[in-house]
Amino acid sequence: MAEAGVVRPDEWSQADRAKAAAKLMLGWVGLLWLIEAVDLATGHALDAYGIAPRSVEGLSGIPLAPFLHFGFDHVASNSVPLLVLGFVAALSGIRRFLALCALAVVVDGLGVWLVSASNTVTAGASGLVFSLFGYLLVRGFVERRPLGVLVAVAIAAYWGAGILTGILPTNTTVSWQGHLFGLLTGMAAAYLFPRRPLRE
Repeated sequence: MAEAGVVRPDEWSQADRAKAAAKLMLGWVGLLWLIEAVDLATGHALDAYGIAPRSVEGLSGIPLAPFLHFGFDHVASNSVPLLVLGFVAALSGIRRFLALCALAVVVDGLGVWLVSASNTVTAGASGLVFSLFGYLLVRGFVERRPLGVLVAVAIAAYWGAGILTGILPTNTTVSWQGHLFGLLTGMAAAYLFPRRPLRE
């Protein structure tokens, strides 16, 4: 039983969940812009802290890379999908969402570290964006929830073409490896972190 005056996260109303998800994602995206402002002020000194493939030092970039970007255009391109997809994913539970993000950062980062081209540095939140896309694309079907299926169809219709293009090795300036590993991690996470059945 919950203590008096305390509401557990699993007892939140949908409005409470929406407020928490919105605050989390607005704060997250705001942090990315703040970090890029610091990067600009330091002459892009933070860019070197991304993922450097197959080097011991490059492993430290795995948890840092999703928060670093190569300029404000790069941040801007990731901000809207991260905000929207992150908000939708976080609606089903903040702890589940954070577990998904942690898994995505580690697995996607290791994938980039293992297979990206030598003498490159990878940074940006797009791997996480692709993970969220993959998670939402599969989650509704795994959980057999009509609303989840509708969400999957909607995001596939809106972002599907861009996602497909992003995983193709046709643009040497874009980490298709990060996109591909992110997408696969998100799809797997839909099976690893299923939402609990609705109470009768």
